[in-house]
Amino acid sequence: MSIDAPWMRASRAAGLIGSDGTARPTIFAEMSALALEHDAVNLGQGFPDDDGPAPVLEAAVEAIRAGVNQYPPGRGVAELRQAIAEHQQRFYGLSVDPAREVLVTAGATEAIAASLLALAGPGDDVVTVEPYYDAYAAVIGLSGARHITIPLSEPGFQPSPDAIDAAITNRTAVIVLNSPHNPTGSILAPEHVERIVAAAARHDAVIVSDEVYEHLVFDGARHRPTASYAGAAERTLTVSSAAKTFNVTGWKIGWVTGPAELVDAVLGVKQWLTYVNGAPFQGAVARGLQLDDGFYDGLRATLQRRRDLLATGLVDAGFTIAPTAGSYFIVADGSPLGLTDAAASARALAVDPGVVAIPLSAFGLADAAGGASVVSASALRFAFCKPDHVIAEGVRRLQSLRR
Repeated sequence: MSIDAPWMRASRAAGLIGSDGTARPTIFAEMSALALEHDAVNLGQGFPDDDGPAPVLEAAVEAIRAGVNQYPPGRGVAELRQAIAEHQQRFYGLSVDPAREVLVTAGATEAIAASLLALAGPGDDVVTVEPYYDAYAAVIGLSGARHITIPLSEPGFQPSPDAIDAAITNRTAVIVLNSPHNPTGSILAPEHVERIVAAAARHDAVIVSDEVYEHLVFDGARHRPTASYAGAAERTLTVSSAAKTFNVTGWKIGWVTGPAELVDAVLGVKQWLTYVNGAPFQGAVARGLQLDDGFYDGLRATLQRRRDLLATGLVDAGFTIAPTAGSYFIVADGSPLGLTDAAASARALAVDPGVVAIPLSAFGLADAAGGASVVSASALRFAFCKPDHVIAEGVRRLQSLRR
């Protein structure tokens, strides 16, 4: 097959393959492979080592044994769609029609991909904040749209009003928000969300709000969905998933909620991607969404304790860290230790002292010189979604950097 086939050109433009036509591994695959090769503590990729809550796991086992193993309905099983609607009402006071305004997807990643492919294309702009979850750039590239970013400024990783106004224009078809934010662990301040919503309304853009870390918000704060802001509900698709809340990243059960006409547009693409997904897991996730407040409070408390354990260890090892208000992640600057090139440092740290992190530059647009356009070249992302003893071992190893 010709290397210039249209799908190859699109994949190259999206950064998915190299000039020779071979697949380009993600930074997560590369660093996880290094972790295995060098028996390193993997604080890089954001997947938990703990299993999910027993009632949720047992519900999946029971479903498999009961024969729930064939194609589910295209929009998702009614039990899960109802549970998602009840979840939005219970936690946020948002009214969602489970029949028309909820779509179950193969994880949040498919929800985002199907949304962008449905709503943006050549001649359009898609706006994200930067740094950004790397899948956004890949899908924007595949859509043919132009990727525009709103820089987040350290140490709190917030945008400036001027940057918001400059990025969102009449060319903007979609604005992708992500709060709590991967990779920085920040939460967008309400005044910035309000400004983005106002700009979206002014330019008739759709907002895709990635809220997969909605229940991982710390220090007594609570998540506020984008759709709850004045003027947002009619133009916002809200994306979430079971992966981070219930420690079931391998199940790939996500969802999107929003106005029926926008959800229908996403379904129009989703049905040609995975078609349907995860029949025995859908009812189990519904069971999880119905767990009492004690589960959600315990989840936050556990992750906050682990955040603090890792944060203290990183500072003791000589890093400077940014505040983490939510998510799984801490951004740490290695320049006080002479670690000025995060990409090189991440590979070196995997070997000695044997701790894996992800360079923050992997979450930014490359400039003409090959560097990151707005992302610190010395910053590393560490994940604390690991058991206490794993974090403690990683911290112990990192102490050797001070010597």
